[in-house]
Amino acid sequence: MSQQHSTAPAPTPTTDAALATVDRRRDWWRDAVIYQVYPRSFADSNGDGMGDLEGIRSRLPYLRDLGVDAVWLSPFYASPQADAGYDVADYRAVDPMFGTLLDADALIRDAHELGLRIIVDLVPNHSSDQHEWFKRALAEGPGSPLRDRYHFRPGKGENGELPPNDWESIFGGPAWTRVTEPDGTPGEWYLHLFAPEQPDFNWEHPAVGDEFRSILRFWLDMGVDGFRIDVAHGMVKAEGLPDLGSHDELRLLGNDVTPFFDQDGVHDIYRQWRLILDEYSDALWPEGPSEEGRGRETGGRIFVAEAWTPTVERTANYVRPDELHQAFNFQYLGTHWDAAELREVIDRTLESMRPVGAPATWVLSNHDVTRHATRFANPPGLGTQIRLAGDRELGLRRARAATLLMLALPGSAYVYQGEELGLPDVVDLPDEVRQDPAYFRGAGQDGYRDGCRVPIPWTREGSSYGFGDGGSWLPQPEGWGELSVQAQTGVPGSTLELYRAALAVRRAHPDLGAGDAVEWLRAPEGVLAFRRGEFVCVANTTGEPVTVPAHGRVLIASGEVAVADGEARVPADTTVWWTTG
Repeated sequence: MSQQHSTAPAPTPTTDAALATVDRRRDWWRDAVIYQVYPRSFADSNGDGMGDLEGIRSRLPYLRDLGVDAVWLSPFYASPQADAGYDVADYRAVDPMFGTLLDADALIRDAHELGLRIIVDLVPNHSSDQHEWFKRALAEGPGSPLRDRYHFRPGKGENGELPPNDWESIFGGPAWTRVTEPDGTPGEWYLHLFAPEQPDFNWEHPAVGDEFRSILRFWLDMGVDGFRIDVAHGMVKAEGLPDLGSHDELRLLGNDVTPFFDQDGVHDIYRQWRLILDEYSDALWPEGPSEEGRGRETGGRIFVAEAWTPTVERTANYVRPDELHQAFNFQYLGTHWDAAELREVIDRTLESMRPVGAPATWVLSNHDVTRHATRFANPPGLGTQIRLAGDRELGLRRARAATLLMLALPGSAYVYQGEELGLPDVVDLPDEVRQDPAYFRGAGQDGYRDGCRVPIPWTREGSSYGFGDGGSWLPQPEGWGELSVQAQTGVPGSTLELYRAALAVRRAHPDLGAGDAVEWLRAPEGVLAFRRGEFVCVANTTGEPVTVPAHGRVLIASGEVAVADGEARVPADTTVWWTTG
């Protein structure tokens, strides 16, 4: 009997010739692996405890060698930081805490030199209350034309003391805030589906559309390769802003079409935006990884939608051929580690995307949900924001297996910073250090997003484990260094080397990523098995070892797999990749 393990050599740095080949692919995004960087928590270049663009730039070679295709940056725009940068005061400026526009330019150019693409966040549903438009709207008082660019309304009640309708904020509390007018009297109310510091734009006003088309061109001219659209389902509100008749907005998030989410009018906006992006997709790079590469085609620029919709079928509306390119698959993110549930979501996703010709996307973690190493460590049914550590050994084992399953599926995959280290959520942060605005407002989201935003460890030791020369804006737990990049690099079986090996295999194997279907194979209860050309994936979601047919040669596995006499013993909560070629 021979033992086959999950380890594989780290991929070699990509050659210039390989980069040139990648860059010419206009449809690179169909099977891309995209790495999310949360700028506050990735790397700090100046020792102030806050991550920044120069820190990200210094770590780009790490991301190249990890094997990802593109980097998505969460917001770094000028902002009062009421919601970690998702309250934008100036869409064309970099917040000083992250650097300057010159730093952004250098980061984009360096990424392109390394064969990486850069996707930036765009926040079109709302601005900061410190945005120049909103400040002037308040200062000019009732009747100001600038108030028409937001949702200002008189209140109900004898003296306008009640909100204009019954909508509640996703972060908890009313979705309306009453302003004090310039003369000191209580006045109109304005709509904010999130924090009061985030007033919603009125997309019925033509100036809003004009402004965002200009913003798109500004960043495309800077060289970005695409945009992740925040609250992509939220810009258009139902005519008249009708009452909802319910006080459970959070339950409705992604579960129903509401007067403020997933309105059909958003699709008209995206058709206009797609025309702009297609113009830039025909442009040429001014630089490349070598002299020979300069001036070659960029390949396509892309839009990615953060669209919480009731069904994957509704999500497919956002990625029709003349709209956006990808949409996050939140149905998959919320799926438990259960073979039957996973198969149902996989089948529905592929079936829904196929008619519109869009690739499926797969994601397990991001900056808004509990890391999957902790989510899978706890019993199902607790949601996507959890404040319990759970069984960490079990959670990591399942997380590794879930990652290999995700990377084996056709379409594009998203990796959240630190998941390649197997990081758990930090569930025991003291209340006084938390910064999630939802934590301070009742009846909204649980407010435990800070746990997945703790700065990641790069080294075994140091005041912030290599994050920077100073501390970190959120405290890192004791022992964080043992999960660091330094501690795991070159260590057989480490989670980091598992990711590196899996991404190298995925890039080299023609049957991985591409396509829009899987061929399901017979398997024991609790086991998923599917074929894609010469590639076979088997995922054991049960808590016990299972015996399955050996499907050729083991490419990689998340745990030790014993193969003998044409059969393989797959441990509990383990995924294995095979090749029959």
